[in-house]
Amino acid sequence: MVELRLQPARLQSPVARPPFHTWTFPDGTLWTEFHRANGGYLLRFPDLADFQVSADALAVTGFPAPDILETTVQHLYLNQVLPLVLSKLGKLVFHASAVEIGEGAVAFVAESGRGKSTLAASFAVNGCRFLTDDGLVVEPGVQGFEALPSHPSIRLWADSEAALVPPTARRAPPVHYTAKARFLADEDLVFCKQPRPLRRVYFLGDGRAATLEWHRLTPAEAVIEWVKHSFLLDIEEKPRLASHFDQVATLANQPIHYHLDYPRRFEDLARVREAIVEHARSEGTIKGRADF
Repeated sequence: MVELRLQPARLQSPVARPPFHTWTFPDGTLWTEFHRANGGYLLRFPDLADFQVSADALAVTGFPAPDILETTVQHLYLNQVLPLVLSKLGKLVFHASAVEIGEGAVAFVAESGRGKSTLAASFAVNGCRFLTDDGLVVEPGVQGFEALPSHPSIRLWADSEAALVPPTARRAPPVHYTAKARFLADEDLVFCKQPRPLRRVYFLGDGRAATLEWHRLTPAEAVIEWVKHSFLLDIEEKPRLASHFDQVATLANQPIHYHLDYPRRFEDLARVREAIVEHARSEGTIKGRADF
């Protein structure tokens, strides 16, 4: 893994040119600026930290903003910067959580707020080890593709914490930019350290379904979904984009991709888990539902 070199805090000086790309929250608030700088990249998280990434993405230097704790910078690096760096190094990295079911991995892919971390935590506290909370790395394996483990922690909002996490679970230090709590893997929140064959991929709906429903996606539909949820450091780098799309197309041709939606009620999570386990261990039906 690429290591972070942390430097003393500094003010975030103005950048001469506008960013070539930005990330914003749904309400329009700026989250990340992507700049070209010193032959590489500058990733700016306003009022939090700057990260200088070398042109080959093999070196990352972090500069906290004044009064920002090292734990916050490390958290930003693991959850935001490292997945982008790995994408520059040719890896397939997606906004997804993943858990181990049987001897395979099941991934939950979604934008923030659709429950992928809650699902991962629900499985992890009930004996199915998790591989990642977000930043899922997928690579070709002997048969199909494999899901790789990420850093062993899960981030949860307070309601998910209250519903799922035992009081004995290990809590990581808080960070400045989010009210989410981060929990470290232990006997309460079990973690899988080994790559696992990717057996099922569920792209999560918005929770408006009256019951649990799923249907298989075509390869073309799966490509669109994977691209929407990809980490990419440089969206203007045409050779890397072409390679990324080729890799995604190969992945999407695997008959393992489904759209999944279900009511977002904590009291239903046990039945959601049971339905997912049954489906993941089956040959895979094209379409189905589970009445609650």
